[in-house]
Amino acid sequence: MRNGRTLLSLAQELQRQLDTKKDLVVPSAFVRHETSEHGSTQLVVEEAAGSASYGVMPLARRQLADKLGIPYAYFERMRENQPGLLDRNVNTWLQSESERRLLRTLDGNVRAVLSDRYRRLDNYDLAEHVLPILQGLPDIVFESVELTETRMYIKCVTPRLKFEMAPGDVVQAGIVISNSEVGQGTLSVQPLLFRLVCRNGLIVADRALRKTHAGRALAQQEEGVTVYQDDTLQADDKAFFLKVRDIVQAAVSEVTFRQAAEKMQRTMGIALAGDPVQVVQVLAQRYTLNDAERSGVLRHLVTGADLSGYGLINAVTQYSHDVEDYDRATEFEMLGGKLMELTRQEWKGLAEAA
Repeated sequence: MRNGRTLLSLAQELQRQLDTKKDLVVPSAFVRHETSEHGSTQLVVEEAAGSASYGVMPLARRQLADKLGIPYAYFERMRENQPGLLDRNVNTWLQSESERRLLRTLDGNVRAVLSDRYRRLDNYDLAEHVLPILQGLPDIVFESVELTETRMYIKCVTPRLKFEMAPGDVVQAGIVISNSEVGQGTLSVQPLLFRLVCRNGLIVADRALRKTHAGRALAQQEEGVTVYQDDTLQADDKAFFLKVRDIVQAAVSEVTFRQAAEKMQRTMGIALAGDPVQVVQVLAQRYTLNDAERSGVLRHLVTGADLSGYGLINAVTQYSHDVEDYDRATEFEMLGGKLMELTRQEWKGLAEAA
C-alpha cells in the first residue's frame, strides 16, 4: 500500500481548504472565458459585487469542454495555439445556453465545473463524522491517508481480525473510505484486505456503501449568481452520515472479512498455465495498463515466483507501491479486488493465455 500523509496533515489541509473554498451556482450567461497568450485560462464571473476572475485547473478545463461539447484535444490545441479562437468558441456556447453550473473553487481557482444537480458530500464533513467512528474501533491503525487533487482516501487496518492464507502468510481486515468533491467518483466505503508479508492492500470489489453525488437542482434564489452556503444540506448530510457508522462497522466485521479472505484464498488453486508474459499482456489489454505498468506487474509476478491467480493478484497489488500517483496506485489495489471476483471461466481466459 502506498504511503500517504499523516492524519494530522490531512486534518490541517482539510481545515485550510474549508477556509478558502467557495461554491458558485452560476447561469452560463454570467460566465466569460479568457485565455492568456501563454495558455493560462480564467473564468470571469459576474457576481453581485462585480466581476471576479478565477483561474481554471486542468480537470475543470476538461469538464468545461465536455459540458460545451468541445472535444478536449481540440480544446487544448486551441488553448496552446489559438487562444482567441478558444475564447470565441467557449463564450459563444456559454452565452447561448440556459443551464446553470456549479463552479467549485479553491484558492481562487475553479477546480470543477459541474451540473447544478451535483450533490455535495464534502471531505471535511465526511472526515468530521467518520474519523471518530474509526478511532472507536478496537486497535485501529490508520495505514495510509491522502488528499489528492481529485479524491480523499482513508485506509485503516485492524489487527484484531486476521486470516492465514498459507503458513506465515497472514492478511488483516481493513477498510477504505474515499470521496471526490470534484465529480471524479462516488463516496464509497469498502472492505480492505491487508497482507502483512508485503504490506499490500487489496480493496474488495463488493462495496458496502456507494453514495452518488446526484441530486435535485440546487435552489435558485434569484436570477444571478448564488454563493452556495455550507449549511444548505446539513440536515440531509447528518442523516446520511449516521448510516455511514453502521456501514463502517459492518465492513470490518468478522463475517465480511472471512468471506473476502476465503475468496482470495481460493485463487491459490488457479494455475497460470499459459506464458506469464502473455498472461500479463492479456491483463494489460483487459484493464488498460500502459507498457510501464505491464512490465512492473510482470516483474513482481516473476519475482514472487507464484504462477497462480493468487500470485497474479499479489503482483498487481505489489506494483501499487511503485506508482507515484496515489490515485493510480489505489486503482491497482482495486484491480486486485476485481481479479479476486473473477469467475472460473473468466480466469480461464486469462490464465491460459499463450
